[in-house]
Amino acid sequence: MNEKDKSRPEGRKESGRDTKALVFMIIRRTLLVIFTIVILLVIGLCMVLNLIFNGPSPAACKVLTNSLHEASATKWVPALFLGQEKADALLHDVPDDLVELQGTTDPGSVKIDTDKILDPNADEWKDYPDGIRIEEVSGDTFNAYVMIIRDPSKVYMATSTDSFSKDIPGTRITDEIETQGAIAAINAGAFYDNGTSSSVVGSVPEGLVIADGEVVWNSGAAPEEGFAGFNQDNVLVVAQSMTASRAMELGIRDGCCFGPVLIMNGQINEKEYNANSGYNPRTAIGQRADGAVLFVCIDGRQASSLGGTYADLIDIMVEFGAVNACNLDGGSSTVMLYRDQYGRYGDAGQVQMINNYSLLQEKPRRMPTFFMVRPGDEG
Repeated sequence: MNEKDKSRPEGRKESGRDTKALVFMIIRRTLLVIFTIVILLVIGLCMVLNLIFNGPSPAACKVLTNSLHEASATKWVPALFLGQEKADALLHDVPDDLVELQGTTDPGSVKIDTDKILDPNADEWKDYPDGIRIEEVSGDTFNAYVMIIRDPSKVYMATSTDSFSKDIPGTRITDEIETQGAIAAINAGAFYDNGTSSSVVGSVPEGLVIADGEVVWNSGAAPEEGFAGFNQDNVLVVAQSMTASRAMELGIRDGCCFGPVLIMNGQINEKEYNANSGYNPRTAIGQRADGAVLFVCIDGRQASSLGGTYADLIDIMVEFGAVNACNLDGGSSTVMLYRDQYGRYGDAGQVQMINNYSLLQEKPRRMPTFFMVRPGDEG
């Protein structure tokens, strides 16, 4: 073997080391660039937030404070820029002379004409044999969807389990509607949420939950004051507060806690209409004087739909004739589903997502309670 042959293996080793070094250098530099971009984005975001929080527009500061405070994952942000005392002052800056709804729904505010509401030939329902009609509504900052359910007796409280426990994760609404065989669904009440991605989030409700006439949960304080539930006469009862004993006296068959109450006995909640609420995804339930039920979902946290306020929800409910209405859990929980038997929104017979939930979500979050609609004879 000559000297030239002896040098070849050593050359290959040097070449291999050079290649590895080059690869590692490229990876390091790429990671450094990514890290730098992330840091710059965070700094830029902080500068923008600081400009809004401490800038020349008090109105913009108030809206942003309320929008972030309503989301469980960002409640802490306003205090970071404003200080806790100033942030709290903005959240509770509401005129004292506004009327706040008290008491409980008067069942007489709803007159359900069973023959009329179940008449498939009625003008409103002649093209909707399954008793479900969906309308789209647009506002300055939001897109919304209103589902009108002809028969209130078909609306009920579905739960993720028969025995709530933090050891049993909640279910996704897309799975639960199939388990229930329902034709429509929205998210419902409050639930445990510690702001993490833990499996305990969405496992148990907060406040009172009644399903099929039974108290299935009555623990933990709901984050907002409010209750919405149907009595045995299929009238939606809303109240600022509700105890289990009072619910049984009223004959509540299905209901849950959240809030605030938006409309009671035809009177809007002026305090919440003029209160501080941010632009966020929203869900609400209401009922017309003839008994038809309203599910409302407002899209939010998207380029095409920033979100809505309590005032926006009230305006929509009033537009569609609600005499009683209550806000439900919103934000990343806001979902509306419909089993489209007639192919209006996609393949016939398939469950369709009617609203558009946050772009940050890959799928609906886990929850313990849902308002759903049973199919009728024609569904």
